[in-house]
Amino acid sequence: MQLKKVLVIVGSTASGKSALAIRLAKKFNGEIISADSRQVYKGLDIGTGKVTKKEMQGIPHHMLDVADPKKQFSASEYKNLADPTLRHIAVRDKLPIVVGGTGFYIDTLTNTVTLTDVGPNQTLRKNLGKKNAKELFKILQKKDPRRAKSIDPHNKVRLIRALEIVEALGHVPKCQPATSTPYRFVYIGLKPDKKDLDEKIYQRLVARIPGIIRESKKLHNKGLTYKRMHELGLEYRYIA
Repeated sequence: MQLKKVLVIVGSTASGKSALAIRLAKKFNGEIISADSRQVYKGLDIGTGKVTKKEMQGIPHHMLDVADPKKQFSASEYKNLADPTLRHIAVRDKLPIVVGGTGFYIDTLTNTVTLTDVGPNQTLRKNLGKKNAKELFKILQKKDPRRAKSIDPHNKVRLIRALEIVEALGHVPKCQPATSTPYRFVYIGLKPDKKDLDEKIYQRLVARIPGIIRESKKLHNKGLTYKRMHELGLEYRYIA
């Protein structure tokens, strides 16, 4: 059986992943699957750099606005929604293009990590909850450097969960893709010049600040607490 090709575009914030994905989707009859742990949330648009309808240029985008920002959305929940989405694109002879903002989401979709069923450790959570995100990230870097490379260092909730798994298993499990997978994942990595990228990120942030403030107020008026905004990270944590 010939394996279905799946294109995976990875790179840092503001590296041009979305624009490249749209160009390739137009050329090769593709549809885009977002693998961003913040863009899954409804209403988190400006602060996450979510692609607009105009920017999509008619290309179908999946896994955007699928979760309530008031609630946690796990990698397992992401996989449960993204797997059938990927299949649906592939069976229609379209090219699935996964655009990554979150390495762990990509790993779950490409079956390069094993999601665990480690239960919550309330005592550990309480103790870790006393630390800030920077402290938690340093602990994770020491205990599981590989997981630390693919996690949002500002997301306290995810950091605590990662440390919870490490405490139970010694590390976040990783496995090789199953040999029976119907897909062949082809990766494109974007790595712009650091100086140019830093300047682009800064200019983009400055331009977005007024919109992020308006968006944050709107989210708060709809019931999203400032504490939850801080948990969501990105620029929202500064507004909160």
